[in-house]
Amino acid sequence: MLEELITKGRRVYCLYRVSTLGQVEKDDIPMQKEACWEFVRQHPGWEIVKEFSEKGVSGFKVSAKDRDAIQEIQRDALQNKFDILLVFMFDRLGRREDETPFVVEWFVKNGIEVWSAKEGQQRFDTHVDKLLNYIRYWQASGESIKTSVRTKTRMEQMTQEGHFTGGGVPFGYRLEHKGRTNKQNQDVGDLVVDPDEAEIVKLIFQKYLCEGYGAQRLCRYLAEQGITNRKGRNIPTTSINRIIKNPIYTGVIRNGDSQSEALPELQIIDAETYERAQQMMEKRVT
Repeated sequence: MLEELITKGRRVYCLYRVSTLGQVEKDDIPMQKEACWEFVRQHPGWEIVKEFSEKGVSGFKVSAKDRDAIQEIQRDALQNKFDILLVFMFDRLGRREDETPFVVEWFVKNGIEVWSAKEGQQRFDTHVDKLLNYIRYWQASGESIKTSVRTKTRMEQMTQEGHFTGGGVPFGYRLEHKGRTNKQNQDVGDLVVDPDEAEIVKLIFQKYLCEGYGAQRLCRYLAEQGITNRKGRNIPTTSINRIIKNPIYTGVIRNGDSQSEALPELQIIDAETYERAQQMMEKRVT
């Protein structure tokens, strides 16, 4: 039987996955690929016929039914296009305890062997095999939850400390490197006031509060004055409303439910002016 399989050849599909773009930058996928190719070289008769790479795809947050790679691999399994599904570690298939164990079992029931270059073959010959399969993804799910909690907590702490934690840089500011680094020892930018944009922010608040300009009128006025956004385009009403609502202009950095104290070096509009603008906006809406 073994000689027959070697002669026939075993067709291998490889799946590589990283959850974050940071892992992409650290070349995690090439590392997974190298490990899988080395594993295949140790198994005579195995041949990699197709590879799939998922970049920035969470195995915990994204369901298998929403992952194009998993869906294509399952379709090919039903068409008998390969014999073995190989991953670096089993959690590359997913980390959802209510789903991933059954995805793995689905492949095995449909004649596909599921292997990990680091953990061996996942079998379902006994009830113990099924239990171990479930426990593996129950643990992976728990690790994902703990990682998410740690990340959320650290982001909240950084916000409270007055650090910018990512996303679009608000109009009126720019990023400047001041020596702060992340876990990968990469430079991380901090917000500083952009003097030219800050003057436009002040103009928007002045026209809104003192001259009764609404967002549409402000949009027209700024266009007539040749005042544009960073891309050289007219500033739309949505951006104007977003500016008026954003507490960052009082020097307060906010992320979700967390916020910093008012940072004088980031203040463009005083707190009283900001509150008056919020009250006026509320009256306009009602």
